[in-house]
Amino acid sequence: LSPRAACRLEALGFAEVYDYVPGKVDWLAHGLPVEGDRADPPTAGSVVRDDVARCAADEIVARVLEAVEASSYPFALVTGETGMLLGRVRASALRKHDGEVPVGEIMELGPSTVRPHRAAGELAESLAERDLRWAIVTTPEGRLLGVASREDLERATGSRGEDA
Repeated sequence: LSPRAACRLEALGFAEVYDYVPGKVDWLAHGLPVEGDRADPPTAGSVVRDDVARCAADEIVARVLEAVEASSYPFALVTGETGMLLGRVRASALRKHDGEVPVGEIMELGPSTVRPHRAAGELAESLAERDLRWAIVTTPEGRLLGVASREDLERATGSRGEDA
């Protein structure tokens, strides 16, 4: 809510009005409720999965490779103690290195990410154009939420189109 809108609501008699300083995009990115005709379009956040392998930068390659091979994804996401996304390490890179090497030494720094409020249809198209299967979803601060698959994004968009 902008300061001007907060002031107007107070003038209309609303007793508890808060000024959300970070703004609307931050509000949307955190999945907070909105109103209106387009309040519930499918988004990356609506299909995000948190079952991707995660590891710390100091974990060794052998252990992370085991986790990746047991998961549905050909990579692991490297996070800090607070869940901040630091990088990605692919199974192919893990297989090329000594099992005792820390993944922080071989991870890809700063992988591309999207926010949870990104429209599912738009994101699915973007992934298809680049022949990618997944998008990494983070908060505006960079904390990992999970992964949205192109298949899930397309399904969410298609099922919404059938209902409309």
